[in-house]
Amino acid sequence: MTMLDHISLGVRDLSVSGAFYDAALEPLGYRRVLEKGIGMAYGPGPDRTGMMFWIVGPNADASASRGSHVAFAATSRGAVDDFHAAALSAGARDNGAPGLRPEYSENYYGAFVLDPDGHKVEAVCRTEH
Repeated sequence: MTMLDHISLGVRDLSVSGAFYDAALEPLGYRRVLEKGIGMAYGPGPDRTGMMFWIVGPNADASASRGSHVAFAATSRGAVDDFHAAALSAGARDNGAPGLRPEYSENYYGAFVLDPDGHKVEAVCRTEH
């Protein structure tokens, strides 16, 4: 299992940044593999396995990252729950309780917190349990 599930960067202009990352990441073997209203994801291929890199536009809704965001991969939904509880106990602020997020994908189970410096941190499990 990899440590990171995905990262995202907030961008001012999704079209300009999309063109930039299309060109810059192509020599590295990465390409745009997914587009949603909030932004674009890059990865190694169309199967969308492995860690993805997202760029997120400025008009994304409040649940989406407007700046830097890191999502750690969890082995189970229980681990996501435990992450959320431990982070809150350690001084984080809640930014999204553990739960399914079908708007991201069918089995996407995540929890969001803001760390002591205000960075958005997430744990995500993509399995059914």
